[in-house]
Amino acid sequence: MLTLRRGLAASRTFRRFSTKPHLIPPANLTEGEKLIYDKLTDKFLPSELDVQDISGGCGDFYAIKIASEAFKGLSTLNQHRLVTRVLKQEIEGIHGLQVKTISPSSES
Repeated sequence: MLTLRRGLAASRTFRRFSTKPHLIPPANLTEGEKLIYDKLTDKFLPSELDVQDISGGCGDFYAIKIASEAFKGLSTLNQHRLVTRVLKQEIEGIHGLQVKTISPSSES
């Protein structure tokens, strides 16, 4: 029984490690986009992430699309709350934020 538990723990660890995405940020991100991109990548290990300044370049309004295992089983509202908590400091200095979250069950 002990061997089985060790094997299970090892397989769980391997599964988490093997599903970590290796996102490379686009080279053309603005400073604000890069800051948001890095924070969300560090916190959520997303399989997909798009951050775009949609304010015309002044950094007052951002659109975010993020897919992550961290959202699995959560309502859309709670997924958005997770994202806004991570970006609390950045949100204080901007005009608006558009968030689209995707959980693994809703990806197709």
